[in-house]
Amino acid sequence: MADLLGSILSSMEKPPSVGDQESRRKAREQAARLKKLQEQDKQQKVEFRKRMEKEVSDFIQDSGQVKKKFQPMNKIERSILHDVVEVAGLTSFSFGEDDDCRYVMIFKKEFAPSDEELDSYRHGEEWDPQKAEEKRKLKELAQKQEEEAAQQGPVVVSPASDYKDKYSHLIGKGAAKDAAHMLQANKTYGCVPVANKRDTRSIEEAMNEIRAKKRLRQSGEELPPTS
Repeated sequence: MADLLGSILSSMEKPPSVGDQESRRKAREQAARLKKLQEQDKQQKVEFRKRMEKEVSDFIQDSGQVKKKFQPMNKIERSILHDVVEVAGLTSFSFGEDDDCRYVMIFKKEFAPSDEELDSYRHGEEWDPQKAEEKRKLKELAQKQEEEAAQQGPVVVSPASDYKDKYSHLIGKGAAKDAAHMLQANKTYGCVPVANKRDTRSIEEAMNEIRAKKRLRQSGEELPPTS
C-alpha cells in the first residue's frame, strides 16, 4: 500500500516554484497586450476604411470634381484606399518616390488620365492641359517638317557670293575668264618634228658615210705635226 501511494505521489506534477509562476504571469500579460494591440490596429483599419469610403462617396457625388489627390499614406493605408476605389468603380494611381511620401490620386472613369498626364505626376509636376496641348502641337509640327525634308531630298547649299566678285579688286572682273579662254597649250614644246626624226638614206649609204668618217679620222691621226 505504501509503495502504491509513493508511486502515485511521484507521478503527480510538482507545484511550480516562485520563479516559474513569475514567468508565466509575464507571458500572460504580454499575450494580453499583444491581443489588445491587434484589436486596436484592426479597429483603426476599420475606421480608416469607413473614412475613405465617405470621402470617395463625396467625390463621386461632386460633379465639379474629376480627380482627387489624397495626403501621403503608408503602404497599408494606400492598399485600403485602392480597394475602396476599385469597389466604387473609379481609377486610382500612386505617385511619389519615397514610400513615406507616396500618395494616391483617384479619377472618375470618364476622366481617366492620359499617358502624358501620368508622366507629369510621376515626375512630380503639376498637370497643365494648355501647356500639354501646346507641347503636342509643337511635336507634331516638328515631325511634319522632318517628313517634308525627307521627301524633298538633300539640301543643296549655294555660296552666298561668287569668288570672282570677292576678289574682283585684285584680278578684275573679266581677267580670269579671258585668261582661261586665251590660254592654249604649246603643242611643240619639248617635241621633235617628225621630219627631223626620219632618215632617208639607205643602209649602204649610211655605212659608206661611217667608213669615210673613220678613214678621215685615222688619216688625221697619222699626219706628222707641222713645224
